[in-house]
Amino acid sequence: MKVIIINGPNLNLIGIREPEKYGKVSFHNYLIDLKKKYSSYHIDHFQSNIEGELINKLQETGFTYDLIVLNAGGYSHTSVSILDAILAIKTPVIEVHMSNIYNREEYRAKSILSKGVSGLIIGFGLKSYDLAISTL
Repeated sequence: MKVIIINGPNLNLIGIREPEKYGKVSFHNYLIDLKKKYSSYHIDHFQSNIEGELINKLQETGFTYDLIVLNAGGYSHTSVSILDAILAIKTPVIEVHMSNIYNREEYRAKSILSKGVSGLIIGFGLKSYDLAISTL
């Protein structure tokens, strides 16, 4: 099984950014453990702060991978273009949010992307990624 985790803006700062909200473990270190847990899967990771690069990666992997785990960060609430990319591909996309978006600022309580994804996991910190992969 081929899985790619695609992370959007500011998620490269997990472990440093707002540790009370996102924890103190870096995504890089978490990914090492995740790959060990799912050693029979091929797990790739991509992160970008640039919307177009996220769209390019969705299009590049959206026909050849078995699962895309997407945390588009702030773009989840604003990007019709990322939604269009999700709708254009065949690979199922699971949208994840580390924090509970319904327990934050009002503008975060709506994800534009949710209309196009196969599932949504929110509020479990880094474990959100594990829960998404476990759907396979």
